[in-house]
Amino acid sequence: MKTTERIQTALWKTAEWFKGVAWKLASLYHPANLKQKGLLASAGLLIAAALVFSLALGWYWSQEPDSFDVQQVALQRFAGDEAQLRVGVIFTSTLIHVGEVLLDKPGGYLSNDVMPPGLWLDNMPNWEYGALVMLRDGAAALRNHMSRSQSQSVEDAALAEAEPRFNFRNDSWLFPPSEGEYRKGMKALDDYMRRLADPANQQAQFYARADNLRQYLEIVEKRLGSLSQRLSASVGQIRVNTDLAGDVGAKQSTTASTSVVVKTPWLKLDDVFYESRGATWALGEILKAVEYDFEQVLKKKNALVSLRQIIRELEEAQQPTLSPVIINGSGFGLFANYSLTMANYIARANAAIIDLRDLLQQG
Repeated sequence: MKTTERIQTALWKTAEWFKGVAWKLASLYHPANLKQKGLLASAGLLIAAALVFSLALGWYWSQEPDSFDVQQVALQRFAGDEAQLRVGVIFTSTLIHVGEVLLDKPGGYLSNDVMPPGLWLDNMPNWEYGALVMLRDGAAALRNHMSRSQSQSVEDAALAEAEPRFNFRNDSWLFPPSEGEYRKGMKALDDYMRRLADPANQQAQFYARADNLRQYLEIVEKRLGSLSQRLSASVGQIRVNTDLAGDVGAKQSTTASTSVVVKTPWLKLDDVFYESRGATWALGEILKAVEYDFEQVLKKKNALVSLRQIIRELEEAQQPTLSPVIINGSGFGLFANYSLTMANYIARANAAIIDLRDLLQQG
């Protein structure tokens, strides 16, 4: 039998199997059959069907979004007119699109759901939170640094409106819902972006300077450092307290032990993992936009390759997991440890960001 015939036979058998299953389910849930089984049995069958449907829908909603082409997304906003992709437009467009993905992906925004199946899910809400934090940091950097020439310059009114909108609590269902606040922030960002693309409007500005990028990367560096530490704590660690290291006269509010045991609770492992996945996804897209808008600065500092390496590390952190649960083997054990693997990619990206900031500081 030829390969084509084998494939056709296999497909035919599969179709027949699905047809048989569909026929049996139709017979099982036929009104006459439900009436014959009685109220209790019928209710049980309907509840079972609802649970199976909810589980399938929850699985579909939990699929992580793909990456996107930041330049093409920006072009679509201006009907393909490349002349309007002025400095800062791609960065702002990317922030808006990260927000659009959060709110408009399959299932919508799940962090504030109060009904199943969204209520039962925790992986995607944690993913959303990680991406949201990066969106907040990007909006704050845009408002406080990239849109301002000097410390005494006036901030853009639209950005002053957008940034606090994204800092609204992420789990508010009503009065007002989180989605409504975030959409207002996205609308304000869009207003700034449209004025930025307009050559006749000189009020909205984006300054692609090395010092502005360094200030943004300083925030990112701390975010990634925190995620890396929390992921590494999946196996438990004894850490030396270095809070006051390097400053003889430094003090802190309360006395702390010289060493501390840090371990992420077992039930929180997947929360930290998926928060990191969301954060690295959003940051990777934002840094792709940085590559476009800060291209001249990065080339002058010979730092373009360093940025691309950071993006690559963040993309590696998005590899699909083979296990439906987050495996938490010991560091040198028989089984994998997803958290340590993720921590490795994030730590490498963070180290590269530190090097990039040093390059940007040099003349």
